Amino acid sequence: MLDTGDEAPDFTAPLANSDVETFTLSDHLEEAPIVLAFFPAAFTGTCTTEMCTFRDQLSNFEDVGATVYGISVDLPFTLNEFRRQNDLNFGLISDERRELIDAYDVETTFSPLDMRVAQRSVFVVDGNGTVTYVWRGSAKDEPDYDAVREAAAEARR
Repeated sequence: MLDTGDEAPDFTAPLANSDVETFTLSDHLEEAPIVLAFFPAAFTGTCTTEMCTFRDQLSNFEDVGATVYGISVDLPFTLNEFRRQNDLNFGLISDERRELIDAYDVETTFSPLDMRVAQRSVFVVDGNGTVTYVWRGSAKDEPDYDAVREAAAEARR
């Protein structure tokens, strides 16, 4: 299980940022600390609340030099619509192939449909590509945004 002190698994995946681009983690380490916020599915209750809270608190993360990305198994086109409808001001990474939920060990199953989705979780990655903070929750949990911000501030030092 991926934990603090481990090297963050590098990846390349589609980035929904009103367009669709390719995002490779190792190419963005200069944006560190990087907050990777995994969420189960766009347009669902707690996921929308979580991503909108990151939106509303984005300046708190930017104040400590952190860059936030949401990650779900939704298609990038779905994520762009989710961004648009919720006025999200940060990029969303599509793990449509479910490679990231495997690499970060955050796969869970959405029971009614037996779908593999991301467990709600947050990782902070420093400029060396090291995981400096890990939080894993249940589908209804939200992260402690202040703790994530503090971890990002620590990762910057």
